[in-house]
Amino acid sequence: MELNKNAKIYIAGHRGLVGSAIWNNLKQRGYTNLVGRTHSELDLTNEQAVETFFATEKPDAVVLAAAFVGGIMANSLYRADFIMQNMKMQCNVIGSAYKHGVKKLLFLGSTCIYPKNAPQPMKEDALLTSPLEYSNEEYAIAKIAGLKMCESYNLQYGTNYIAVMPTNLYGPNDNFHLENSHVMPAMMRKIYLAKLIEEDNWDAIRTDMNKRPINPVAKLSEQIGKENVDGNCDKDRILKALAFYGIERNKVTLWGTGSPLREFLWSEDMADASVHVLLNVDFKDIIGIEKYSSVFYGVSADGAVDRNNSDGRGGAIPSLGEIRNCHINVGTGKELTIKSLAELIVKTLHFTGEIVWDETKPDGTPRKLIDVSKLHSLGWQHKVEIEQGVEKLYQWYQASLA
Repeated sequence: MELNKNAKIYIAGHRGLVGSAIWNNLKQRGYTNLVGRTHSELDLTNEQAVETFFATEKPDAVVLAAAFVGGIMANSLYRADFIMQNMKMQCNVIGSAYKHGVKKLLFLGSTCIYPKNAPQPMKEDALLTSPLEYSNEEYAIAKIAGLKMCESYNLQYGTNYIAVMPTNLYGPNDNFHLENSHVMPAMMRKIYLAKLIEEDNWDAIRTDMNKRPINPVAKLSEQIGKENVDGNCDKDRILKALAFYGIERNKVTLWGTGSPLREFLWSEDMADASVHVLLNVDFKDIIGIEKYSSVFYGVSADGAVDRNNSDGRGGAIPSLGEIRNCHINVGTGKELTIKSLAELIVKTLHFTGEIVWDETKPDGTPRKLIDVSKLHSLGWQHKVEIEQGVEKLYQWYQASLA
């Protein structure tokens, strides 16, 4: 299905890591009728607010890039939030998209949907074959539900909703907050601050802390109080707060052994892949049925789907067999250990201090490499390699503090 340059495209999460990159990618391609709402303007967990938005705006296409996300620490602390907030957002957006006739929807998930011990590299059909990694189980279950919503709406109603599952992402507008950031930005900021402490560069430390203050979690608040820690606090309070997150003078303590293998994708590459899928890939292309809509519904002479001419069957027609795992992995197909990533960041930041691994803390999934052959067959491959990407991320981070 073609989206012309005048199509109204709603990007949920348009200021986030991927959403902002998708917005920019679409604009560069000449799509200017873009719609975005901040969280304060539209709470996606509020069903009535989402319904009102769709009734008013009537978008032609939707990119669901909004999510409640975080790293291994946040996943452990906020388990209920991770499943509830994400499920609410997905149900509200996908439900309203169907009700208001959205022509195309792109749902962004995560490769944490796959089992902890899935065969590597992980193909799409590894989904639901064995238990998930416990530390991110709630987020994974929410994302599995989201991709199944897309799949099931397509099978029952003949919609054109595509789910893409990106590997670990990093890039401009990344989250560097110490409480809930993912591994690469968390590691980069910790090493950066440890370097500044060693250099006794308090102007830079205060600038950094004012830009991204710490909201103390319970254990930290016992030591330093409940108020936010920012650049206006005294040195002792800042140092105590940073030490809680493993940041000391020329020394950084990181969780786990450093042995897990991870794959990383530059967010602007992810955006390009997402837009490629949005504009060029339909559900029928994924499941290999050329006249997919007509299988489920009557089709008029002009090719329009007539939902009123359905035979009433929910789900797939038996002769087609079981249709599942219709999502698309998005990544590089390349990996490195967390320890190697730390060494790359150390080199990029010219850090001369010590990296200590706290092996009493969890590692998470031992390996998370995805098979990207489906994506390649649909006509897209990544461009930015990890060495270049880490340098680009550090440059962006420094610019964000100016």
